[in-house]
Amino acid sequence: MFKRYFAVFTARNREFFRDRSSFIWNIFFPFLLLFLFAFIFGNSQDMFKVGVLGDEDAYLSKPQIFELRHIQFIPYEDQDSAVKKLQQHQIDMLLQLDKRVYWVNRSSPKGYMTEQLLMSKDSEYQRREVDGRAVRYIDFVLPGILGMNIMFSCLFGVGYIIVRYRKNGVLKRLKATPLNAVEFLSAHISSRLIIVVCVMFILFFGAHWIFDTLMFGSYLSFFAVLILGAMTMISMSLLIACRTRSEELTGGLLNVASWPMMALSGVWFSLEGAPEALQTFAYMLPLTHIVEASRAISIEGATFFSQADHLIFLTVMLVLFSGIGAWLFSWDSDHR
Repeated sequence: MFKRYFAVFTARNREFFRDRSSFIWNIFFPFLLLFLFAFIFGNSQDMFKVGVLGDEDAYLSKPQIFELRHIQFIPYEDQDSAVKKLQQHQIDMLLQLDKRVYWVNRSSPKGYMTEQLLMSKDSEYQRREVDGRAVRYIDFVLPGILGMNIMFSCLFGVGYIIVRYRKNGVLKRLKATPLNAVEFLSAHISSRLIIVVCVMFILFFGAHWIFDTLMFGSYLSFFAVLILGAMTMISMSLLIACRTRSEELTGGLLNVASWPMMALSGVWFSLEGAPEALQTFAYMLPLTHIVEASRAISIEGATFFSQADHLIFLTVMLVLFSGIGAWLFSWDSDHR
């Protein structure tokens, strides 16, 4: 029994090391994650977030305010959107420098502490209060968790299976039947979409029942965004798996597609105030648009069509990924 075990163990190791692309990727990818998180979390995290309204001259005229440590100052151009974030406890205070006015949410403990810090530096500001139900972390993170679940279920539930079919010769046998590529791919898309939607409903309404999560917008709009996002993720998975037959390489490609999205698409935390280059990169990821659009509908009460920029991006990616994936799809392998 030990000889059989050792023979399989040795053969599997040789297979892994001979697949140079997979071997290199398994070494490179952990280092990539280390550098990524070191870049994001390298600096100490600020305790409070303060929104700031006012022009550049107003910033320069009040240097004593910005000398306060452990406070992240976030500039805003629109007062209404900034006040809404304050009402939802997404920021702790809002300053308008040129008019010497500040807003706090009377139900926010962090708002109280930030106000005390401000008054210690400049006591001439006029106080204004707002009210609003706090957006708890569970309310904030639920759309992100739903989007992350959609991403992993679609990427690994479709792409990995197709590669396994190709590697085991199942696709080659199906090629001998009247079944064509469009029918085969459509069946996989439909099957996975139904599964994802069912799981999505269970997760959302289970969390809504247990934690009384917020939903200020339309349920129909919310789920329409998630379904469009699921279709986009499935099409991305088909593109990744359209020709490859190495399960190890496919796993690496799926990881390189999924992990940056999980880290940078706003699943766990908002990127507001992050470096502009990082926000630009995150905006190119499909999961970012799924999470931001669904989150805006659920906790801000946004309408479906107000998220047109996110919807257009997802639709373009859906058409692009599915078109290229169907064009490059191979029944046999990545080598003819």
